[in-house]
Amino acid sequence: MATRKSSGGSGLWPWLGIALVIFLVDQFTKTLIVGFFQHGDSRHVTGFFNIVRAHNTGAAFSFLAGAGGWQRWFFVGLGALAAGFIVYMLRQHGHQKLFAWALTLILAGAVGNVVDRLIHGYVVDFLDFHWSWMSPLFPGGHFPAFNVADCGITIGAGLLILDELRRVRKS
Repeated sequence: MATRKSSGGSGLWPWLGIALVIFLVDQFTKTLIVGFFQHGDSRHVTGFFNIVRAHNTGAAFSFLAGAGGWQRWFFVGLGALAAGFIVYMLRQHGHQKLFAWALTLILAGAVGNVVDRLIHGYVVDFLDFHWSWMSPLFPGGHFPAFNVADCGITIGAGLLILDELRRVRKS
């Protein structure tokens, strides 16, 4: 048991290092947005992309955003629990590269958004993609604004699905 623990622990540190780098990029970009934009500001970049400053007190797609404030602490607690579970899973399965990448990206994103909630009371979002064909789904075709942490969570979730599909295919 001691051997498994030490090998699992040593495999954990590279993944935590990668998560730290992604977390720092997330926090740096959010700090730039908070420093240079007022809430609601928008700058046109291309015909389908703007940099904006949006505040999300809810979860994905502003789920529970108008819930009265309790959701801040709910999502902080949920994010903290998820981070603890992910670290445990990385310690146990850090040798499974695709699975570990998925968990690492989700960990970085979860911690980045939890830190926002603790500091600001909301998550800072700033990436605004818009296409006219999305108008039936989103006002003006604007997909809800998101951030680097959200990218990590989304890509990580996609990798988890891919990892599971590969695992099922092998069996």
